[in-house]
Amino acid sequence: MTIIGIAGGTGSGKTTVVRKIAESLPPHCAAVVPLDSYYNDTTHMTEEERHAINFDHPDAFDWKLLIEHIRMLKEGIAVEQPTYSYLICNRLPETIHVEPKPVIIIEGIMTLINKKLRDMMDFKIFVDTDDDVRLIRNIRRDVVERGRTVEMVLDRYEKVLKPMHEQFIEPTKKFADLIIPRGGDNKSGIHILKTYIEGIVTRVK
Repeated sequence: MTIIGIAGGTGSGKTTVVRKIAESLPPHCAAVVPLDSYYNDTTHMTEEERHAINFDHPDAFDWKLLIEHIRMLKEGIAVEQPTYSYLICNRLPETIHVEPKPVIIIEGIMTLINKKLRDMMDFKIFVDTDDDVRLIRNIRRDVVERGRTVEMVLDRYEKVLKPMHEQFIEPTKKFADLIIPRGGDNKSGIHILKTYIEGIVTRVK
């Protein structure tokens, strides 16, 4: 089994890169584990406390559970991946059954920040996209999918997203084996990544 970590700022195009990779592989060869699914369980918090969570800080994630699940997958054991709702800022009762596959892709803004998790990876990628492009994508996504106004998104970007990106996410670029500028628009970078992963799958067969 090969573990691949894909990191990058919010709105950088990580999900697009992962989707294009998955589409190029034979069915059932890869499993995607989104870091977003492993935000901390906030059942014990009030609604006000939940909405005050800084989702762009490392402390927002349940690293212990994620690392345990990746360890289990490496050992050939299926896991029940949590699901998280940004609308209620908490986990949902439903889980997603994830079976061990030849390739496991961990995708999220801070995938490369935790050393224990990073040490489990065979290949590390950072998706790098200009700040203004990421901001535009965040506005489009948060207004449509998360019920926020443009003013709310801009305020959060200035006070939270930008400083957290500079403090925690951007520095993890140094851990990457491959940096893909322009995210999903970088056809050459994605082709290199596809070729690498297809080689892994071929060897496994």
